[in-house]
Amino acid sequence: MFKFKTPSQKTLKQMSEVAKGENTKNFEQSCIDKIKELTKHENVKITSSGNNSIFIALAAIDGDIIIPDQGGWHGFKQIAKFLKKDIITVKTDEGIIKPKYLDELEIKENSSLIYTSFAGYCAEQDTKAISKYCKNNGITTIEDASAGIGDKKHKLGNGNYSDIIIASTGSPKIINVGNGGFITTNNGEIFSKTSMPQKLSKTSNIICSGIDSELENVDEKLELTFNATEHLKNNIENALHANKRGVNVIIPNSNAKEIGWNLKRALPIDKSGFITICPNYNRVKQKAIAVEIKNLSYDCLEKEYLDRIISEINSLQ
Repeated sequence: MFKFKTPSQKTLKQMSEVAKGENTKNFEQSCIDKIKELTKHENVKITSSGNNSIFIALAAIDGDIIIPDQGGWHGFKQIAKFLKKDIITVKTDEGIIKPKYLDELEIKENSSLIYTSFAGYCAEQDTKAISKYCKNNGITTIEDASAGIGDKKHKLGNGNYSDIIIASTGSPKIINVGNGGFITTNNGEIFSKTSMPQKLSKTSNIICSGIDSELENVDEKLELTFNATEHLKNNIENALHANKRGVNVIIPNSNAKEIGWNLKRALPIDKSGFITICPNYNRVKQKAIAVEIKNLSYDCLEKEYLDRIISEINSLQ
């Protein structure tokens, strides 16, 4: 049986010690220092969730909110609507954002593009090209790096490219605590304009202690996930964005619903799941099956487990 990703035993032990009062270290400051180093941003706030991080980021934007037509996070639109922001949708290549598509839009001053490090978790965005276009056109970039923080190639979750970086540290993210999140920027005005949402989004030292622990080897965990996903993409026919790094594998198929249910039965997991059936805004709008490698315990990223997934998918297609 496959296992769903949970916080490491070290993380759980540290959180337990803080909850019992056995460890009184200020873990919030320790988290902030580590996140600064990872993102290259000087201003960091630990929040109660990824969605609260999004709320703070969007509340600071005066203009329109640009979202991708697929491969993003449905919370982008929901929170923008709640804040009464005008929403512009940019078309993509199956989730991949390209400057030429942004150039087709009429965008007001002080607007922002919000997107995830990976299109549908499947393919890394060209953050450098997106950043260059947006900086040249006065558009603030907000990168949801929940799945991209700790990138060894420094392409994702990099404050030299993204004006604002947000992340969830809930389950089963790369920084996997079950709760919490953060927001970072080099623009101090972002935080000075959003003091009230920040007050409503505070978290505990228990959660901070978990984030602090998970940050210690986040780069290695992300690399393990990349390698596992690459193995699947190399051995499954018709994998979407096969040559791009990602943390899941999406396989377009006109019979996706039936294949998806068959896979769920053939690949049992101890809790929750790791098969997503599309169309799904958070993945792709076409019929497809998404294998959420990011959801699996790192013990299940070994070759024997991956080869079992490959075998089942190839037998059903």
